Amino acid sequence: MSGSLQVAFNCDQTRAAFQLVHPRGNIITAEMIAALSAALDPVGDNPHLKLLTIEGQGSDFSFGASVPEHTAEHIRHVLPAMHQLIYAWLDVPVVTAAIVRGRCLGGGFELAMACDFIFASEDATFGLPEIALGVFPPAASAILPARIGSARATSAIVTGTARTAATWRDLGLVEFVSSGATLAAEVNAWFNQHLAPRSAAALRHAAAATRLALRAHVREVLPQLERLYLSEVMRTEDATEGVAAFLEKRAPQWTDR
Repeated sequence: MSGSLQVAFNCDQTRAAFQLVHPRGNIITAEMIAALSAALDPVGDNPHLKLLTIEGQGSDFSFGASVPEHTAEHIRHVLPAMHQLIYAWLDVPVVTAAIVRGRCLGGGFELAMACDFIFASEDATFGLPEIALGVFPPAASAILPARIGSARATSAIVTGTARTAATWRDLGLVEFVSSGATLAAEVNAWFNQHLAPRSAAALRHAAAATRLALRAHVREVLPQLERLYLSEVMRTEDATEGVAAFLEKRAPQWTDR
């Protein structure tokens, strides 16, 4: 398996666990996107699988997309690949859950919100800071309004404010919040109570049924957002300046163009 992703199965093949691996906050690089996409391919071949989880190695889920790969030269390849991963994640024939500790930002948050469930530790924070780079998060703009409502999604995207796991739980996005020490045990207990006794075939169809409207919406809207991002936003002076300022560790100087 790729050095950017670790994959494990339990002994009876009813659970699969993906772990994001990157020394700098499990940032979502092009390599990681490719590894995740490849790892999803065989998931549908396992008739016994009931739950696929994704989490980050260490104290954080993910700091988000790789900013050095966000330049005009790279983003035209990386962004479509990320969106293909989102489509594949929504299509995977198994219940999915993100297990989130620490920071879950940007592209990492987009991946988490594409899961059926989010389980979070008390110290987890979720946010979409792309606005600070002079851009916006396309996948979140497609998924988040459908999951928590347009007004709340707009607040998260336009302000870029990171919010606690408890706040997102109250908004209905996070299933439950636990202490970091007991999170894994509580996820196991949830699985044993709700999924383990069920038919894997029934769970596959139930997951597909509950995602049907979201999948149709994302497949209609996200290509339009991708075009807006690549053809318009990334051609603005401020998008170039926002990325440059981040990489140079300075405040951006906006021109509003």
